[in-house]
Amino acid sequence: MLWVKSLHIVFVASWFAGLFYLPRIFVNLAQETDAAATARLLLMARKLYRFMGMLAIPALVFGLWLWLGYGIGKGPGNGWLHAKLAIVVLLIGYHHGCGVLLKKFESGRNTRSHTWYRWFNEFPVLGLLGAVVLVVVKPF
Repeated sequence: MLWVKSLHIVFVASWFAGLFYLPRIFVNLAQETDAAATARLLLMARKLYRFMGMLAIPALVFGLWLWLGYGIGKGPGNGWLHAKLAIVVLLIGYHHGCGVLLKKFESGRNTRSHTWYRWFNEFPVLGLLGAVVLVVVKPF
């Protein structure tokens, strides 16, 4: 079980690196006026988004393995896991939302400011904080 838990943590941390960095690229894209720089940033964003997807899948698989295979979070007194799963669902939605925003940048249809993207970039921080507190503290 410790191997599965270790792999889950590694892939989650790696996925979050992308969730933190991709919106930072969006901040730069929203400010950029040079076509060559925009093309370079879009290439970086596309590659990062694909890589994030490849990291998210094993993170989810190992997490499901811990839950369904080893029973972590099952039974009474494990409401923390339901709350954590809700955060995970929101983060998957955030990941998908990043893909939607990337397509808007690629098609030249972005209407949001760099300030909006700076605030958008804070959501995964809150998600990570909530998930870690729920897993470590297990408040309910």
